[in-house]
Amino acid sequence: MELALAAAWHPRGELQRFLKIYPQLEQVYSGMAISLPPDADPKTFERLDELSNVSRVITRNWSWGRHIAVRRALGTAADYVQYADFDRLVRWVETQPDEWRQMALSLQSADCTIFGRSERAWESHPQALRQTERIANLALAGLLGGVYDLSAGSKGLSRRAAEFILANSPVAEDQAGRALGTDAEWPVLLRRGGFVLKSLLVDGLGWESADRYRAEAASPAEQRLAAQAYDADPKNWEGRVQVALEIVEAGLAAAERLLFYP
Repeated sequence: MELALAAAWHPRGELQRFLKIYPQLEQVYSGMAISLPPDADPKTFERLDELSNVSRVITRNWSWGRHIAVRRALGTAADYVQYADFDRLVRWVETQPDEWRQMALSLQSADCTIFGRSERAWESHPQALRQTERIANLALAGLLGGVYDLSAGSKGLSRRAAEFILANSPVAEDQAGRALGTDAEWPVLLRRGGFVLKSLLVDGLGWESADRYRAEAASPAEQRLAAQAYDADPKNWEGRVQVALEIVEAGLAAAERLLFYP
């Protein structure tokens, strides 16, 4: 099995951490397609261009970063694509390298592998995320044939499944997309298209926001303090309710869309 990585990355100080784990990534992924917003540090672009196994693409509209990364990854000869929010992936490889490698190499068992968070991973998150994301997961369970942890930040796709997603979720960079809505949109489309969905719960997809602008992944104690501060701000709760609503609405819209088979 040849596996490519598709990652959307809004850099928040992860570059040096990424460079440390790059040799490990290179052993698993035959190619890495990374999308970045246009206002990212040009030095980050330059450093990525020096890496032989990385293809970076700058998005005109960041809300389409996930789609564009998958499309670029399909430009390789890979049989499977692992999509990942890049900051979550960096933390996963840093903190649970053996688990990450094992999970990445297991993708061929399904057209779509939805990596979910174990209870250990969930414990690192603020309550604002835990409560709102679980509501979205339950709301969409009927469409998906079961409860999946949709927003953990990584999914495995067969080439056929990835091509189906892009055919039925086209990019319009002159319009605002619903980036987080793809958490539900893509699995709902694949379920309707007759593809096999699989769930794998992992420890390594802990809360990544506490890692921002740090030299290494935050410790569990540091995550707890950051999560408490996050929950103390009512604006964060309001924001996460809006995210959950976007995810549910995107899933419902995907359930009614006319499907195309590439």
